[in-house]
Amino acid sequence: MTTAPLHVRADDATVLADGPTSLITLLGDAGETGGALTANRATLHTGSPGAPPHLHTRAAETFFVLDGVLDVLVADEIRTLRRGDFLLVPAHTPHAFAPARGESADVLVVFTPGIDRFDYYRLLERVYRGEADPAEIAASGQRYDNHYVDSPLWRDRP
Repeated sequence: MTTAPLHVRADDATVLADGPTSLITLLGDAGETGGALTANRATLHTGSPGAPPHLHTRAAETFFVLDGVLDVLVADEIRTLRRGDFLLVPAHTPHAFAPARGESADVLVVFTPGIDRFDYYRLLERVYRGEADPAEIAASGQRYDNHYVDSPLWRDRP
């Protein structure tokens, strides 16, 4: 564990665009937190596809909705989270998230224990900019503990 506090000022945080309707603000990666956690802020504008169905084998993922409305697939159900709602998705649980239809969402996302993910978010931005091949995302699953799965429920949601 780290013994030094980690303080990230809003003006100093790195903000990445992984698509035309979403931003990822990097707050603390595993290497900076002594492995305690990884944290980012997901700003998902109306129409954002969010994150497709996936699971993590080494960490739980938590969501705290700062503002807006977020739909989250958890295994075989879709839950709707509103401002102030908190959800923990245990490791090995398929999940996905996106703003509810016609809504936006601003979400604090925390992984515990921390897993190095900031380079994964940088890869997403490079793919969005056309600077990297989308196949690199699937190929990086083991490294970033991001394993994509299929979910007809999520794919067919209204």
